[in-house]
Formats: sequence, C-alpha cells, structure tokens
Amino acid sequence: MKLALAQIGQTAGNVDDNLERAEATVAEAAAAGADLVALPELFTVGYFAFESYAREAEGLDGPTFRRLGDLAAEHGVGLLAGSHVEDLEESAAAGHETPEAEGLANTAVFFDRDGERRAVYRKHHLFGYESAEMRLLTPGERIETVDFDGFTVGMTTCYDLRFPELYRDFAERGATLVLVPSAWPYPRVEHWVTLPRARAIENLLYVAAVNGAATFEDATLLGRSTVYDPWGVPLASTGDEPAIVTADVDPERVERVREDFPAWGDRRR
Repeated sequence: MKLALAQIGQTAGNVDDNLERAEATVAEAAAAGADLVALPELFTVGYFAFESYAREAEGLDGPTFRRLGDLAAEHGVGLLAGSHVEDLEESAAAGHETPEAEGLANTAVFFDRDGERRAVYRKHHLFGYESAEMRLLTPGERIETVDFDGFTVGMTTCYDLRFPELYRDFAERGATLVLVPSAWPYPRVEHWVTLPRARAIENLLYVAAVNGAATFEDATLLGRSTVYDPWGVPLASTGDEPAIVTADVDPERVERVREDFPAWGDRRR
C-alpha cells in the first residue's frame, strides 16, 4: 500500500483556503498512486487560530466533513481527514454517538475510498502548555480502529504521542498502523523525531506522523512528517516546507517483525 502524508500550508482561520490546499494535495497524491492520504491536525482552521474554533465548529454531518468525504470518493483513496473542530451537541442532535457529551472536540475522521465515514477519533490529551486547547475543547473518550488494505488502522493526534499507554491500547486492539495528524511547533524538534519513533518500536507497528507547514502569530510548525516502520526505521521524511511524503507500507511486514522479535510475548503485567 502506498501511504501519503500531506504536509500542507495553512492560512489561520480561513477554512476555504485550507480546504482548497488539501484538495489539490490529495489530488496530486492520488495521481501519484497513493492508496491512503493523511492530512494534519486542524489544518482546516489552523491549530493556533484559537479564536476561530467556535465559529468554524460543526457536527459530523457538517459541510467541512462532507467535503472531505467527497474528496476521498472523488479520488478513490482512503483519507485520514486530519482533524477539524467538531460541535459535539450538533453531532448528537443528528443522531451520532458522542460519549464526550457536549462542547467542542478536536476530531479526526477516517473516510474509505467511497467517501464513507469509517472511524472517528477525538483527541484524548489536550495541550495546556501555552495553548488554549485545554480551555476550549473537550477530550475524547473512545478509540476505534478501521480495516483498510490489509492494515488495522488507528488514529491519535499530536500531543497524544507523549502518552505511550494510548498506543499500547491501539496495539492490543490489533492496530498495525497508527496515523498521527499533528500541529507540532518549533522548538521541540527532538521530541517530534523521537516520540513517534519510540511508539513504533514499543508496539512493533507502523507510525505515520503528519505535521503541518505554517507560521502563525506565535508559532511555526516544524513539518518533518515521517513514516516509521515497525523497527522504528524512518521510511520517508521531509523538511519544514509544504510537501507530500510517500512510503510503501506492508501489513505482512508487521507480522514478520513481531515473529522475528517477539517482545510482546515477554511482557509482564
């Protein structure tokens, strides 16, 4: 399977401009043979555009989520639609199960090749350090996986990388690939290149971390989107400019690594 990480630029608070960038990038990736494309965290509003969150929030049936589902169907690709600000009450009113109950959430959606919504992930760990996220959003309570092209795919978001128990939960549910849409800023480069690699090594699975490429008033995203294999080896990466990172990934590789190095069988609880 060919996996593409869409490290796109963003205009703070301008959802239409950002969606147009995403559409062009997904089209380019699909034309190059991508089977699955992943977009960054809150690429729609721009993570640091906190004043835009409430204005741009919508339910799962809202126009932004529908547009992203249509994008997947148009190009016949699986699409991890980065994340967008979800209005939980609007989703609940439309009949969607929302254990988080109320408020706004940082929500990533996985769409299949036909544009069908297959999984929803609401960011579990909200960032409080010099960020308004913890004040503005409601943390997620549930994890889901989705089967796609031989993989069992899980999703986490950005700051979640610092909490290894979440990744172990996904691995125990059978995940063989975890996608990590992010908005990771300078100066924490070493954290960004270490944490997803560690999560891959610990769980003997692929981790694909897709970051944005944008500058806001108070922060600049550091890019460096990377695909790590189950040994933690970087298969493909880039710098801090807009780019598409592609890598061929193989679900059987996970099985072979786990057979060759059966650390899971040595665990003591």
